[in-house]
Amino acid sequence: MDMSTQSAGKSDFKIDVGAIRKKARKDIEDGAVTDSYQADRETVLKLLNEALATEMVCVLRYKRHFFMARGMNAEPVAAEFAEHATEEQQHADSLAERIVQLGGEPDLNPDHLSKLSHSEYVEATTLEDMIKENLIAERIAIDSYKQMVAYIGQKDPTTRRLLEEILAVEEEHADDLADFLG
Repeated sequence: MDMSTQSAGKSDFKIDVGAIRKKARKDIEDGAVTDSYQADRETVLKLLNEALATEMVCVLRYKRHFFMARGMNAEPVAAEFAEHATEEQQHADSLAERIVQLGGEPDLNPDHLSKLSHSEYVEATTLEDMIKENLIAERIAIDSYKQMVAYIGQKDPTTRRLLEEILAVEEEHADDLADFLG
């Protein structure tokens, strides 16, 4: 490709800054959501609230398991539970922030959390059962996040990136827990 063709190709794309500025002023109440938002916002908000509930249930389960971990080798496992609880809380906070950015409301009603959550709150009594229950929950989260990412696709890149970042951490959690069982 010679330079004249390359230059011509670059000059074909123009942004109508005046129209963008006018639209931004007109629809200011919509916050971060502009006309270029392509996803079904209500469905995305529903998915994000389900993910938020899942993360909150995971925080509570990990916290319980942290405090209840007993027996040989309990200390490193309990420390892992505490670390995971902190990271799950960070996920919940990020999800709640994104829900608000999209004009929704984070559903943190305790009566709703267990109903919306994809994972279950299982108390477990032995250290091995605690590890297994948390691993099961991480596997559920992994599959849920993968499906959400696939659904959102290119329609909402910001939400997709957030979910992909959380998914990567959930995979790390599952790997950590599987190592304890191995």
